[in-house]
Amino acid sequence: MTSLCISSSRIISLHHQKPFLKLRPRSSDHSGLGHSTSAVFFNPLRLSADRQRTATVSTRVEKRRKRGSSVVCYATPMLSVYNLQWISTISCVALMFARGTGIQKSFVVPLFALQAPLGIVSWMKGEYGIWAAFLALLTRLFFSFPGELELPFIALLLVIVAPYQVMSIRGKQEGAILSLAISCFLAFQHFSRAGSLQKAFDQSSVLATVAIVGVTVVSFLFLI
Repeated sequence: MTSLCISSSRIISLHHQKPFLKLRPRSSDHSGLGHSTSAVFFNPLRLSADRQRTATVSTRVEKRRKRGSSVVCYATPMLSVYNLQWISTISCVALMFARGTGIQKSFVVPLFALQAPLGIVSWMKGEYGIWAAFLALLTRLFFSFPGELELPFIALLLVIVAPYQVMSIRGKQEGAILSLAISCFLAFQHFSRAGSLQKAFDQSSVLATVAIVGVTVVSFLFLI
């Protein structure tokens, strides 16, 4: 009887201690996980290694970017199509206003229309170019233009009224051949009427000579 009482008391005590036994392994598991996570995330050696890796990767990326930027800077040529068009345009305008040359300046107008940059042609064909031509025509009705302004005015009107089929040869081989033919003809006129190379490079005609040489060289480069 005493043994049964003891066993029943042990069972009762074990039954009351059962929840505590269940909680102990859980608390130990969570504490173990906490220690392990703290060991993983707060290891100073691993953090220093990760920082060194990120530093080396960032330096490599910066070096590659610097190399790439240097290549891009050297990849842009000085004699690009856009720069050549501007050289030809400035040379044509200089020929329109230059003195001391015996060329027929009317040939400069189609050369300007063929080799002018696209921005200038778009401006001339746009609203501002039409207004400029209208005001110039209105002024021309009542006043006379100086001789130097006649060719720029004709060039403006020629670009405005030129059809699409004519302006479409700009930048093509046909336009380059036509430009080279016109520039060679102007160079032949200039140097033949100057008499000699020494007279062609005199102070009065050196500007026209440089402009004609520039137009001829640009037209040859466009053909290549």
